[in-house]
Amino acid sequence: MLKTHSCCQLRATDTGKAVTLAGWVHRRRDHGGLIFIDLRDREGITQVVFNPEFAPDIHAMATGLRNEYVIQVEGKVERRLKGAENLKLPTGEIEVLAGGLKVLNTSKTPPFYINEEVDVDEALLLRYRYLHLRRAGMRDNLLLRHRVIKYMRDFLDDRGFVEVETPIMIKSTPEGARDYVVPSRIHAGKFYALPQSPQQLKQLLMVAGIERYYQVARCFRDEDTRADRQPEFTQLDLEMSFVDEEDILVLVEDMFTGLIENLTPGMRLLKPFPRMSYAEVLDRYGTDKPDIRFGLELKDISDIVSSSSFIVFKSSIQKGGRIRGICLPGCAGYTHKQIDELTELAKSCGAGGLITLAWLPGGVGENAENVSIEQIRSVAAKHLDSGQIRRILTRFEAHPGDLVLIVAGEPCMMNKVLDELRREMGRRLNLCDPKLMAFMFITNFPLFDWNSERKMWDSMHHPFTAPFEEDIPLLDTDPGKVRARHYDIVCNGYELSSGSIRIHNRAMQEKIFHILGYQKEEIEAKFGSFLEALEYGAPPHGGVAPGIDRLVMILTQSKSIRDVIAFPKNQAAVDLMTDAPSAISEEQLKELNLKIIEPQV
Repeated sequence: MLKTHSCCQLRATDTGKAVTLAGWVHRRRDHGGLIFIDLRDREGITQVVFNPEFAPDIHAMATGLRNEYVIQVEGKVERRLKGAENLKLPTGEIEVLAGGLKVLNTSKTPPFYINEEVDVDEALLLRYRYLHLRRAGMRDNLLLRHRVIKYMRDFLDDRGFVEVETPIMIKSTPEGARDYVVPSRIHAGKFYALPQSPQQLKQLLMVAGIERYYQVARCFRDEDTRADRQPEFTQLDLEMSFVDEEDILVLVEDMFTGLIENLTPGMRLLKPFPRMSYAEVLDRYGTDKPDIRFGLELKDISDIVSSSSFIVFKSSIQKGGRIRGICLPGCAGYTHKQIDELTELAKSCGAGGLITLAWLPGGVGENAENVSIEQIRSVAAKHLDSGQIRRILTRFEAHPGDLVLIVAGEPCMMNKVLDELRREMGRRLNLCDPKLMAFMFITNFPLFDWNSERKMWDSMHHPFTAPFEEDIPLLDTDPGKVRARHYDIVCNGYELSSGSIRIHNRAMQEKIFHILGYQKEEIEAKFGSFLEALEYGAPPHGGVAPGIDRLVMILTQSKSIRDVIAFPKNQAAVDLMTDAPSAISEEQLKELNLKIIEPQV
């Protein structure tokens, strides 16, 4: 080894010890004779001092050191002078008096500061990702990611799970997004697909009798990127035989609870994890991935305003829509500009507009029963009688100084709008406790979702999800009412995982495929081998696959999963460091029997 200790290892108890350190020059300071170097490696920083009176030749060499040079230093550990300690560093009580120096490599001036966490254009950080990873924030994110994955592996190993790797090149199957495909040179005109998840393979492992499988699985989906989505991502994939939903949810709750409490002691948890049905969570939050660290729950006032003369309310209800909203504490004094900003946000999500109702303070009491019309500021107020206004304020549990945001329209659009407004106001009002991990389970999803464009049923989760046994008769009469044995794990407004109890017999699996519109020949071509496997004693089984990238993003309070992935793509799915994707040569195209056809404009 080129070093005896890491740069975070030495303490006052090591005083007098001869050591060899190696790392990068983090910062250089020249104090009129003495030269101080903050030497950095993966573990931390140690101060090195070059004294011309102790080692003049070494001091002369140190004058040429610059940031990010890679050096090796030999020296003796000394205590810093009283008052010169740096209590911000674990090594802040000591320094190393250099008696030897070797420059292992020089460095060009980096395109951005590495020793300071100043803002830099993300494109530049991605172009020089190997330098960005030297920064303390990125280093700490990757180290936490390592510990998270190690904890998961140890946890599952202790509970009898077997880690099994599944193929990266598989057959293209419907998983809900576009596949990335790989052309075959040997089999002209045919393609492999990169797995969106190892769905069929993990089920086949249950047929194979593995019983408890897991894998830190690499997955690929050709879909638009966003802050919590990348073309390639990592999930903890696990599957269990002879279990029901409760077994899986208890296992996952135990794992996440232990992980948070052991690896991030500054974080707090909601325990036990709340559980809500899909219908309840949509009713209360307008989304199936709510942030429950704060309230601002949705309220429906359709029954209160159904007789109103206000055309916005009246027209919406006549068309089968609803009137719903949220109450913002202390926001009655919002300016026209602030209201306009919220209105534009609502419109960007599909709303025709936004109705506001402000309860101005200064009345006779805190109770909605005592509110006077003069205290209400709203374009809708003149179309509502005093009784309706009081019932609205009561429904929203409002107080003087509060502002109610109201949206009218069809439920899907309205939920999207109110969810976005709720999230935005949660941020603006600082209602989201960054130290709280608010996990929750969502259950009782519909098995199918009607696709109005294709006039067909789609799977709400995926086509391998089992229906509730008592709902099986509805498959023939009313598929839209069939409930799925499907569950989601949500944390702080992000979906961390979907899972389900799977179909484990061929007849039921074929029935689901037929309801989804697959023809017999198509079923055999895409799923023939899988269906055959179900005929060989497939056990009841189920699983779940938490996203590791999103989990670490939340734990580190990062704004994007790009901040917790070593080499991510940008928002256009481009690797700026290696310039991928890129063109390939005509020779390669010929070998693969491919021809590039320019898209028609």
